Order: sequence, then structure tokens, then C-alpha cells
Amino acid sequence: MAGRTHTLMTVLASGLLLVLAGCSSPTPKPDVNVDLLHENWQDIPGVTAGSNGLQVTATDRRIVEQNGTGGQPNPPLNLAGTHLMVSGDFTLSATFADVTGDASWALYDRPPVIADEFRVEPAGLRLTLQGKDLDIAVFDGTQKRDMTQPVPVHDERATLTDPAATLSVHRSGDNLEITSGGDKIASLPFGKVFSSGELWLGLSSDSGAFDVTSLKAVAPESAGLRTSGVAVADGQSSSDGLQALAAKTRPDFKIGAAVALGPLASDADYARELVGNFGSITPENAMKPQFLSPQQGVYTFEEADAIVAIAERKGMTVHGHTIAFSEAMPRWMQDLPSGTDSERKSSATALLDYVKTVVTHFKGHLASLDVVNEPFDVDQGTSMQQNIWYRVFGPGYPAVVSKAVYDADPGVKQFINENGADVPGPRQGALLKLTRDTNAQGGHIYGVGLQAHIYDLDTDAIPQEQLSRTLATFQAAGLYVRISENDVTDDHGKDAQAKQYASVLATCLGSRACVSYTTWGVDNRYNWSIDDSGNLQQGHDFLFDDGQARPAYDAMKSALGG
Repeated sequence: MAGRTHTLMTVLASGLLLVLAGCSSPTPKPDVNVDLLHENWQDIPGVTAGSNGLQVTATDRRIVEQNGTGGQPNPPLNLAGTHLMVSGDFTLSATFADVTGDASWALYDRPPVIADEFRVEPAGLRLTLQGKDLDIAVFDGTQKRDMTQPVPVHDERATLTDPAATLSVHRSGDNLEITSGGDKIASLPFGKVFSSGELWLGLSSDSGAFDVTSLKAVAPESAGLRTSGVAVADGQSSSDGLQALAAKTRPDFKIGAAVALGPLASDADYARELVGNFGSITPENAMKPQFLSPQQGVYTFEEADAIVAIAERKGMTVHGHTIAFSEAMPRWMQDLPSGTDSERKSSATALLDYVKTVVTHFKGHLASLDVVNEPFDVDQGTSMQQNIWYRVFGPGYPAVVSKAVYDADPGVKQFINENGADVPGPRQGALLKLTRDTNAQGGHIYGVGLQAHIYDLDTDAIPQEQLSRTLATFQAAGLYVRISENDVTDDHGKDAQAKQYASVLATCLGSRACVSYTTWGVDNRYNWSIDDSGNLQQGHDFLFDDGQARPAYDAMKSALGG
């Protein structure tokens, strides 16, 4: 009652002042309100929309390093669904219920960059509620030395009086204020972490589940608060793009690129470059085992499904990547036992259940699929990696996987994908033998993927005549070829890079054995790696730099007759 009386008195006093001034005042514009519970959450792993709000369950999504160690947390954001656009101050509020374990709420200025083995944490705020404790972590988007262990610029813990009370985040200029049930919990000088005009939202749990019964955004009318979908929705194919030019010579030939959902959702330059030039996409990471099944029997298809849906809306085909792979395996898969016959039998059931579930899920949506990826040792030899597939099924595991894939989807074209086999030599010979042996054992391999990574032009360059011989060799064996992951260093200059790119594409296009060409990325804005000293490095191996075409792009257009 006291609060209402105070409000009434304020209104009356304001009215009296207006009368005394002898003038009228414009009616203040109401704040813009968005009820986020009624927005699109269908493509975020671990989140399910229900009649009473959102249900969030733990997924344990992690990114392992190349050797299978580590496991950097990879909590999801609502990438393909709704995000917010707001140019000024705002307030976001959320109410959690039935929290078991922990409840985490992330507000980010942009999506993270997800690389093969690490995640670059963007600027933003993460609130994690566990019991009455609220952990507040602020990230400023600067790149730390160890990408696998991002360090917030501010980290504190507060104790809440009522953990069921509504949590609010209010940005006012350069400041952030965190409240619980209207009580101030923290006041922080980090309002500038939200400077892009965008807000990306994530909900996750490390070890439990919770419900979100309210989730709202409020901002003054002048802040321009609104909801937005994916950036790629505005992308349009181009009549003089790479795919359109290739189709003039070979209508069925596909020019593809490896893609990630983050830039597809958030970056208009990336979307324009992709949709304008490519007719096929390969999910860079979203279909690898650690992304699809972070826990045994638990599947998080949402981000891969979103990529597939985008491709289909844009008239693009999808190449799936990958089923059996020594890397990018979740911990449960790495740790399957294989010491005894009984253990191998049990582990075989788990692995084949995974194959059946994944391939059945994507049935009818994939044109082709890497059923085995990089089977040979990482030192460019000819010995097979003794990964969990090898330990359970033996050296003939590619045939086992191939038959399981065929049983689930006989229509998808199957490939064995390998690096270092682009030119004639022992590794190429081993790949040819493995592919033929696999089919002799009842497999259904359609062809091979030649990755064509050019990390060093002195040692990795692919001469046109040698690639032509390679294509003829596989054609004579009744197999087709994909140039599957081509990227080229610019260490010898942009002209040398352009020449190599154009040579590989033109050679592939000129051979009926080569059915498609894919480059392993789109824009160098998202081309990051960690060097031997642990420092983050940006590469310049792709066709675009920050929305601008590089000479390699023009060289490829020329090779296509453009």
C-alpha cells in the first residue's frame, strides 16, 4: 500500500507542476517489452519449450583436444533461434524453478568462435545459480593465452536471500547492475561488454536441470529493442558466384564450404559470402561425435539440424562429417572397454547404436557422408590409427561402419576422407587399398575425400599434373573423389595462394571422377588456431577477409570461366 501511495503522490505532484507552468508535456513513450519465453528456442541443445516455460537439462557438451585430452565446456547459445538487438540500456530478467544441481544463464555480445579444439569466449556475462549461491562471471572478449580455460575479467559469488526470486541484469551506460527480487546483488563497471548492439542468450546446466518460468527483456523505446533471427536468412545466391559459374560447365558439380552455426546466425558478411557462392555445405564441427552425443545415449542434434535446415532453405546440399574418427570423440566413446571379447561385444553395440541413431536421424537430408575420417596415422604414414573403432572391430572396422550406415540410409553416398593422399605416394596407395578392401568386405564406399590442406607451399603444394594422375587412379578403381577440405596458406604471398587454389579447383572440375570441391572455411574472421607456444593466431587461408574477397577468390572465378 505504501508503494502505491508514493506512486500516486508522485503523479499528482507532477500534474500540479504542469498546471503551474501553464504548459503541457508530451506523454512519455512506453518501454519496449519482449516476452522471450514465447520466442524460438527449438534449436538450442538441452532446452525444451513447455506449457509453463522452458525446461533445461544438462548436456555436458565439451570440446576435446586433438589427442583426446581436455574437455573445455561448450555451453550452448540460442544461435538459430531468437536473439535481441538493442542499442542502449536494457533490463533482462529471469525466474528459475525446480533447480537441481545448477542453473546457468548467459548473455553474450556475440556468439563464441568454435574451433576444432577450443572455444573463444566472447564478451558477456554468465550467472550461475547453485543453491543460494550466485556466481557472477564477466568476460570482456580479450583473448587469453590458454583458450581452453577462459578467465573472466571479473568473478564473484553472492549469497541470495531467496533463490527463487527473479534475477535481473540492468545495463545503464558503462555499468551493470545485478538484482535478485529487486535487491541489488552487484554493481559492476562492465556495461561496455555489451557494445555490439546484440544480445545472445544461453541457458544450461552442468549437472542437473531447471525450469525457466519467466524470461523478459525491457528497454526504453529509444534503445531500439527488437528480436532478430539468423543473418543467413538474408543471403541470396549470385548469378556470378562460384556455384553458378561451375554449374555452367557441370550442372551437377558442387562447390562447397565448411560452415559453423555461429557466423551463419550472426554475420551478414559471412552469410552473403556463403549463400552467394556455394551450393553445398559441410558442418565443420556440428556433426562430429562430441557435438552430437556428449553423453552415451544423449543426443544433441539441434545445432546440426539448424545448419541442415538453413542449407535446405537456401537450396544447398549437405555433406555429413563425420562418423568414425579418432578425434572429436566424447569421453564416453573414448573410454569404451575393449580388452575382452565380452567388452568388445558390449562396446560394439554402443558404437553401432550411435551409428544407427545418427544416420537415421539425418536420413534423406544428407547427399553424402564421411563414414570414416582420417583412418591413417597422424605422422603421414600408412598404419591405421588404433582408435576405439579399431580396438573394438579390428582393422576391418571401415566395412562394419559402412554396412551400418547403408542399413540406416542406403541413399547417402559414402566417403572415406583422408589428408596427405592428394598426390601419388604410399599414403594414397594405402587409402586406395583400404577403400577397395572395405567394399570387398561388403562395404558401400562411393569414393574418397582428398582434403588438400596446403599448410606449407614448399611441402604440401599439389601440382596439377599429380592431382590429375590421382583422379585418374581412383577413377580406374571405380571410385569418385571429393576435394573435401581445401585451404591454402598465404605464407608465400597472395598470388601464390591464388594460383594453388585455382589449380586444384580447375583440375577437379575437369575430371568426371571429381564430383565436388569444398574449401575448409569461408571468411578469415573465423580462422583461428593455437600455435606451439599456446598463443591464439589468426590464419589467412580462406577466400575472404572480413567481408572482402581475396585474390584467390578472383582466381577461382577465372578458373570457372567467370
